[in-house]
Amino acid sequence: MTDSSSTHNFKLILQYDGADYHGSQLQVGVRTIQGVLEEALEKVLGVKTRIHASGRTDAGVHALGQVVHFFADSDTAPEQLIGRLNDLLPEDIRILSAEEVPATFHSRYGATSKVYRYTILNSKINGRYRATSAYVFPAKLDLDRMRKAAEYLVGTHDFSAFGVNPGREVKSPVKTIKRLELRQQGNYICIEVEADGFLYKMVRSIVGTLVKVGVGKTEPEEMPAILESKDRCRAGATAPPQGLCLVEVKYPPDKT
Repeated sequence: MTDSSSTHNFKLILQYDGADYHGSQLQVGVRTIQGVLEEALEKVLGVKTRIHASGRTDAGVHALGQVVHFFADSDTAPEQLIGRLNDLLPEDIRILSAEEVPATFHSRYGATSKVYRYTILNSKINGRYRATSAYVFPAKLDLDRMRKAAEYLVGTHDFSAFGVNPGREVKSPVKTIKRLELRQQGNYICIEVEADGFLYKMVRSIVGTLVKVGVGKTEPEEMPAILESKDRCRAGATAPPQGLCLVEVKYPPDKT
């Protein structure tokens, strides 16, 4: 297994459809994005190589701009990595770019913010329909109410009411949402959020709460009280994973 003592640090940007994966992080006995990518890297480099992602995505969650890095004692050119890996990877995972970066670059700890997009198909659909990249919600949503509620979440807050903590330690529940935008195109509602960090299932919990506002079960003006309560039970249900996509991971200019 290669590590940071190796010569080169490679940064990859990849996109994937997470519908057929048990999340991005390596798990024993199940198919994950990390597991499939590491298998392909071993075939290309001839040695087991551990990748480090900017963060984990859950089962069913997608990515357009996931960032990973890995150390390898290899002179393989980054552009060759793209072609060789894409030849080996399944069609639902694509390497978009590859570059060599300084040894100090870390995909997770060097990130300044992440952008997630959640897509809702707000439409009644006759019969059974399985959407792998959107949350099908048939009841009419009031976008103006949802936007008004979203305004209360922008800024620095304790987001404990929107975080799920299944026994894992959290360094701090205080996060800064830089922007939270809602757009509608036809029957699709896209909720895009950028923050300096996220609690586990925080985006999906925010979406579930905004949906509750959108159908009139919660008033937009209740958002400050929900935040202040730090009580997960006060917020809405966790929206399903298939509507969520990691769009971009941002770094300081000098950190690529």
